[in-house]
Amino acid sequence: MTPVELSRTVLRAVRRAVDDGELDVAVPGRTSVTPPGPGGCGDYATNVALQLARPAGQPPLRVAEILRERLVRTDGISEVVVTGPGFLNISLRGTETALVREILRCGHRYGHADRPTGRLVQLHAPHEVRAVVVMDAVARILRSQGALVRTSCAGRPEPEWADILGVDIDAYGTPDAPAPLDVNVRPVPAAPGDPTPLGRDAARWALLHPALHDRPRITADHLVQRESNPLFRVRYAHARTQALTRNAADLGFHAEPGDADLRGTQAAVQETVVQDTHDTTALRRTLADHPRILQAAAAHHAPDRLARHLVTVADAVLPFLAAVLPRGAEKPSAAHRARLALAEAAGAVLAGGLSLLGIDAPEHL
Repeated sequence: MTPVELSRTVLRAVRRAVDDGELDVAVPGRTSVTPPGPGGCGDYATNVALQLARPAGQPPLRVAEILRERLVRTDGISEVVVTGPGFLNISLRGTETALVREILRCGHRYGHADRPTGRLVQLHAPHEVRAVVVMDAVARILRSQGALVRTSCAGRPEPEWADILGVDIDAYGTPDAPAPLDVNVRPVPAAPGDPTPLGRDAARWALLHPALHDRPRITADHLVQRESNPLFRVRYAHARTQALTRNAADLGFHAEPGDADLRGTQAAVQETVVQDTHDTTALRRTLADHPRILQAAAAHHAPDRLARHLVTVADAVLPFLAAVLPRGAEKPSAAHRARLALAEAAGAVLAGGLSLLGIDAPEHL
């Protein structure tokens, strides 16, 4: 169950409580679920009971208990715990296996809309390099969410914007008919720096990673291969996941979704027992959050949200990758196959996200 699906499940619980006469409120159009905060537990938490308490005329803890009774009877939910003033903490059943299977099934399209929505979006940018690169990325993200997008620029695009930066613009100029187009993509310009000497991948990252209201840094720092460079970490994490798949094939095993949590696993390496303690919870939550991030990036025309999310995925998966393959005399087991599946799922999210930003996801780095 993804966060979006869980949000809908929570709203259905509210509706059932209203239909049963236990709550007298208008059912919200939407609610959010997030990783539990301090003092919380489980996979996700929601404050919907706190939001409904005043209009319902009941204490938040009572509203939370009414919703808890309905949520625990829902398929896919194993436990619901009320904490604090009325937070609902939800534990999902079979979360990891289902999530990894879904990501591997969808591949790079994980988080994309299943079908076109029929929504038409016109994006119009000024004649400025960052604006057209942002517009190109926003168009890619909107299309991933089912929208039909048309892009235009106020002036003729410079040849290097297409040749080097990979920008694709449908039209240029501002026609008088049927109606003038208003500029609706206007990030802080990249000037005075010229990003094209960085090459396509580093230049696009330099323009897309900062928030649209921040001026981008056009420096060679985006080219260096070290941990201080977020682009390097993202692409390196993807390349590592691809290398693990190749190495596993050489060892005679493949990915199979299952329990990849490393707590309590021991590996004998050169007669030394190593205790693995890496918890995959944060990584799984980050991967499950990917569809929501794509929706938010599309809704707010903010590719920087996707770029920052990819850094979060990379930082979550990199410490985990060292424990994917068998060590020393270990034989490949179900746990190793499950860890490989989780690593491949992270690689798919990284590759899909980079593709939407117009950046290459290398298999070797």
